[in-house]
Amino acid sequence: MRRIGSSSKCCLLFTLCFAAITVSAQSNYQVITVSNGGTIAGTVKWSGPLPHGLDFPVTKDPQICDPESKKRVDLERLEVGPQGGVANTIVYLKNIYSGKAMDLPEQRRHLDQKRCHYIPHILLVPQSTELQMTSSDATLHTIHMEGAATFNLPFPFTNQITSRTMSTPGLVHIRCNGGHVWMNAEMMVVAHPYYAVTDESGHFEFTNVPPGSYQIVAWHEGWGQEGKEQVYDVLTQRRVDRPLFTAPESWEKSVTVTGNNTSVVNFVISGTNGLPGHARNEASP
Repeated sequence: MRRIGSSSKCCLLFTLCFAAITVSAQSNYQVITVSNGGTIAGTVKWSGPLPHGLDFPVTKDPQICDPESKKRVDLERLEVGPQGGVANTIVYLKNIYSGKAMDLPEQRRHLDQKRCHYIPHILLVPQSTELQMTSSDATLHTIHMEGAATFNLPFPFTNQITSRTMSTPGLVHIRCNGGHVWMNAEMMVVAHPYYAVTDESGHFEFTNVPPGSYQIVAWHEGWGQEGKEQVYDVLTQRRVDRPLFTAPESWEKSVTVTGNNTSVVNFVISGTNGLPGHARNEASP
């Protein structure tokens, strides 16, 4: 496993570097008719004790954000299922230059703000297409983006759609500048269709992959908190504390695809109390 960094500045640097690498590596992707395409399937699973402290106090609009009066909210940074599957991991092929047309799931291109959470937590948006955003909450949210896209968009009314075209491939951090400091999501703007987000069981799958050898990457946003930072609440015009997260984690393997066959790649990751993780990578034809 290669760890990228552990501060907000490192996270931003990682984002910019990731965007540059993605633009360089994938800008020449061509859609072709795939003959005798293969499948890549696998899982991302957690090993060992789960880290603690992945929640945050509800400090604003509890009647909307915390209707069950739990007082704290899950930061959604690490979602591990009953069988150890890690959801919300982005898995993608790194060095693919031609293949099928874009067919990413439509629901990953639409962002809702509901009970002061972003739904979905991880977005996949094809380059040069629109991200559609709305809010189900009767309070002011402000979507603030940093990285491959930079927008600051207010949502004072419910159920009104705002759209923006995502022109540059790469990683985008999404936060709320309306004082709901725990709200966080990640968006990957992508230049080819061989990206997937793991489901609740940690499963992913790519279909219709041209035969050949590739690098496959599992990317996780990171599950640790390393403190707080003060940010500006645009509504109250006061500074408030927002959680700082550790840098993303990524793991990489080689995989060979043969015609009409399935190649299996499994990742096993672990970590303690939000500290840097470790990974075991397993692959079989």
